[in-house]
Amino acid sequence: MVCESWTAKLDTYLDGELSKEEMRTFDAHVHSCPSCSADALTRVQMKRTIQVAGKRFSPSAEFRRRTQQSIAPKPQRSRRLGWMFAAAMAVILAVGALTSTYVGTRSGRDQVFSEIADLHVSTLASSSPVDVISTDRHTVKPWFQGKIPFAFNLPELQNSDFSLVGGRMVYLEQAPGAHLIYDVRKHHISVLVFQERSLPASLDRSPKKLPFNMETWSQGGLRYFVISDASAADIDRLAKLFKAAS
Repeated sequence: MVCESWTAKLDTYLDGELSKEEMRTFDAHVHSCPSCSADALTRVQMKRTIQVAGKRFSPSAEFRRRTQQSIAPKPQRSRRLGWMFAAAMAVILAVGALTSTYVGTRSGRDQVFSEIADLHVSTLASSSPVDVISTDRHTVKPWFQGKIPFAFNLPELQNSDFSLVGGRMVYLEQAPGAHLIYDVRKHHISVLVFQERSLPASLDRSPKKLPFNMETWSQGGLRYFVISDASAADIDRLAKLFKAAS
């Protein structure tokens, strides 16, 4: 098959472990090959399912009780040793609580970025990527009224390299939001907008390992994501247009 050499490196591509030149070549191929595009979407969704499944279960109260009983100090130990053991356990529990909080925040943040990438890939792979098709922001913006619980502004694109394709309604962390598609020099850029309060905290820092360029910020109670295989400079310019419009 023609795409066998591409398919062999697909997982490496999705993990962002190829060289910059290979990533650009792979990006161009995936966007032009329906077979590899569909395969990429399937693998992204599988990775996401595995991540969610790995976080689904937590120790029960009974398990915690049995564990605490097994490590509790024996009655014959001296009072001094008992206090030392209790102090050590307190330190361990405190460190564990801080670690759990940090890991939980990081995991929640990474999960959001993973879902944003999924939305971008699945939309581009769809036969109908937008529900409202228009290059006119005054047509696209009103379409979202009554469909999402917030309002946002779209930038004026005159004298810029960007063009509006349209938009659709999407969900992130079970919260409704807007997904807008823009074109710039044969690249598709996704702009996603959600209410800030419906998402985890600490989202201002984008993940390092991501097969796309991304910029995210909070403004006016809304969280914006701009993601694409376009250059970081194009992502930054479109982000600035949105920031100015808001």
